[in-house]
Amino acid sequence: MSNPVLAQSSAKISVPLPLSFILLWSSGYVGGAIGILYAEPFTMTFLRFALAGVLMLIFAIATQTPMPSDRWQLAHMAIVGFFMQAMQFGGLYAGMKAGVPAGQSALIVGLMPVLVALAAGPVLGERVGVRQWIGLALGLGGVAVVVADKVGGGMAALTGYAFTLVALFGITAGTLYQKRFCAGFDLRTTGCVQMLVGAVVMLAAASLTETMVINWTAAFVGSVLWLAVMNSIGALMLLYVMMRRGEATKVASLFYLIPPVTQIMASATLGEMPTSIDLLGFCLAALGVYLSNNVRR
Repeated sequence: MSNPVLAQSSAKISVPLPLSFILLWSSGYVGGAIGILYAEPFTMTFLRFALAGVLMLIFAIATQTPMPSDRWQLAHMAIVGFFMQAMQFGGLYAGMKAGVPAGQSALIVGLMPVLVALAAGPVLGERVGVRQWIGLALGLGGVAVVVADKVGGGMAALTGYAFTLVALFGITAGTLYQKRFCAGFDLRTTGCVQMLVGAVVMLAAASLTETMVINWTAAFVGSVLWLAVMNSIGALMLLYVMMRRGEATKVASLFYLIPPVTQIMASATLGEMPTSIDLLGFCLAALGVYLSNNVRR
């Protein structure tokens, strides 16, 4: 059963939640780029999900969270876990390992709001207004400007971009499915099931395609800890709370701000310096976020 307080505030999303979410989610791209330097992508992602799943399970037991007895609830949670966790982050980090920089990865996954907006009507029954479509178009244009420039320059292998498109599909499908079927579920239980499902899928993928050899450095351990605690648990819980409080299209449009924030972080830590074209794309994307999230009712 959903919280009535959240239901009453369905039209509002407080400022600290989006800001915290954007910072935490953006850090996942940088943390992943560091982690894959010391382990193969599926192996690293398995460790991330396994640790996050165990922590979520301990927390659920400690807080006496009621476990779902309905097998359909578990199935819905598992499906979201497959899309939102395994497909998104498995594809994302495999693409980065193949040569797609962190900033470009964030830009490609930043197309998710457009896909969510296209499907929000038939899937969720949400109405997307003209001003939101204008904002979404600007955001898409900003992403396209930067990505087209990078793809045209041949900066990453085609397979890397293909993996990143898999990540884009995963997060889009997961967002829509979560909003449609899992909106009223307990966040602790949902997070635990999703992480454990993601861990199982990534373990299978790593066992079949990777050597699973790990270079246990302090940087690798730190990146996995950060990704598991701050990204898998912290950022994901913030995302689901915002999805309960706001329409899926407007919550998804926050992802337009993740590419520029990720680029700033990548520039500071990984040396990925943006060009003037990048800055133009980031400005267009930020304007799109503003228009999409400031709709007069």
